[in-house]
Amino acid sequence: MSERAESFPLHRREVAKTLLHARDDMLIVTGLGSTNWDFTAAGDAPRIFPLWGAMGGAVPTGLGLALAQPNKRVLVATGDGEMLMGIGSLATVAVQVPKNLAICVFDNERYGETGMQTTHTASVADLALTAQGLGIKDTGVIADEDALNADLNAITAGDGPVFRVIKVRAEPLDFVLPSKDGVHLKNRFRLDLLGSDAV
Repeated sequence: MSERAESFPLHRREVAKTLLHARDDMLIVTGLGSTNWDFTAAGDAPRIFPLWGAMGGAVPTGLGLALAQPNKRVLVATGDGEMLMGIGSLATVAVQVPKNLAICVFDNERYGETGMQTTHTASVADLALTAQGLGIKDTGVIADEDALNADLNAITAGDGPVFRVIKVRAEPLDFVLPSKDGVHLKNRFRLDLLGSDAV
């Protein structure tokens, strides 16, 4: 088992807090698993739409939202395991070229929900290079706080689609779960986005 991720300098919940507070009108879709917990811990908010039981669905959901709301900034925050499951969706993002979409993959090189087994990114898989090969032009890897700060503007306001792999430490963290009530999550998100007439 690769142990390098256990010494990565970036901590996932600090990264989530930085992204959440970098722009207070940014819509956020969080992928199944740890990013749901990270953004809930960072400050659960109606503009966050956490996915439950939809592994591989974060990028397609964020893409649909970005296309439907072209005047809103949309961030997809998901994990390496979830991104590997839905890797083909990046080709559709590249074809659609949503200017308002950013995708950040929290890559701890682990499947966090099933026992911290290593993912392919602990070996030879390069998600940023894959995204580039599928046609996304603005890609990169963030491995420390300086790089995160340098890339914040691209993530929150850059001409999309923007794709960043954020290398975060593999570490045990307490669960901080968002609501599992799908109707509640949908309604609060719609209310925040569209106002009282939407629900």
